[in-house]
Amino acid sequence: MNDKEKKELRKRIITSAYAYKTRRKRLFYSISIAASVMVILSIGFYQYNFSKPSITEFAESSEGIEIESANDVQLFLSGDKKVAIQNNNSSIAYQTSGREVNIADSLGKRQEIVLDDPNEFNTLIVPYGKRSKIVLSDGTMVWLNSGSKLTYPVTFKGKNREVFLTGEAIFDVSHNAEHPFKVLSKGHTIEVLGTVFNVSNYPDDNNIKTVLKSGSVEISYKSDSFFKSEEKTKITPGTMAVYNKARPQVNTKDVEVENYFSWREGVLIFKNNNLKYIMKKIGRYYNVDVNFQESELENETFSGHLNLKDSIESVLTTLQGATDFKYKVAKNGSLIINKLENME
Repeated sequence: MNDKEKKELRKRIITSAYAYKTRRKRLFYSISIAASVMVILSIGFYQYNFSKPSITEFAESSEGIEIESANDVQLFLSGDKKVAIQNNNSSIAYQTSGREVNIADSLGKRQEIVLDDPNEFNTLIVPYGKRSKIVLSDGTMVWLNSGSKLTYPVTFKGKNREVFLTGEAIFDVSHNAEHPFKVLSKGHTIEVLGTVFNVSNYPDDNNIKTVLKSGSVEISYKSDSFFKSEEKTKITPGTMAVYNKARPQVNTKDVEVENYFSWREGVLIFKNNNLKYIMKKIGRYYNVDVNFQESELENETFSGHLNLKDSIESVLTTLQGATDFKYKVAKNGSLIINKLENME
């Protein structure tokens, strides 16, 4: 082999070695980049799934948003945005995409709001004396009664559709067999697929009441049994489930369903209900405090219809025609209830 051939062979060897080394470096860099991407994605997945609070955690962390201090219906959006709706009755509807929400009141005023993030939670507060209807992004319709708060995702992700309720609401749930709908509260869960039901869960009540109009409902709650952590109760249409907050247990009974849904139409229906229960309903609806001067009056009963589209004076006059009480308005605006012969 002459010198020229030796030089050519050496050149090919060096070129091959360099190419092999370059391929190894590229492979190493590719593996490093891939590993870095996986780490970044893993961190992102962890942060999204573990840093983002559950709806229960979010609702409980926002308990500082007081129902009592609100004068208007308030919609809390992401990024500390808040919309006040100055009307007794309002309607709110989310687009399926979660990118826009439409708001209307009973006076015909409308507004459209573009949302920044469809993956966030929103909260709707309905103070005492107000009512509101909301259509969630899955098509579920919710009517919120006075003194209520609903926390919900702008769009539903994952297996379950979950909302968190304080107060009273009627749900007409959009059917989706693959994604059950759950109404959560402290220690209590209502699960449905597609149904119509009423839930009453005010903080100052001793019980959570669920009345089923159609479909099927399963109620889960924490057990006080040593042997199991959770109890479940299923109810059928025409049934009320009463959950005792102090002693975790559920009792069921048959009821006249419309008595628990009529407030949506501005009517209260009572059948042998006592005045204490009735006045609590009226007080919430008209946003007034009611004080009984004598406890005996609290147990007087009334049956009939009260039209809540009338003034509170007209409603109380209707009640007075069937019961033995008089009332007066105190300086602070509250109602003082007393017997006929004792009222000054």
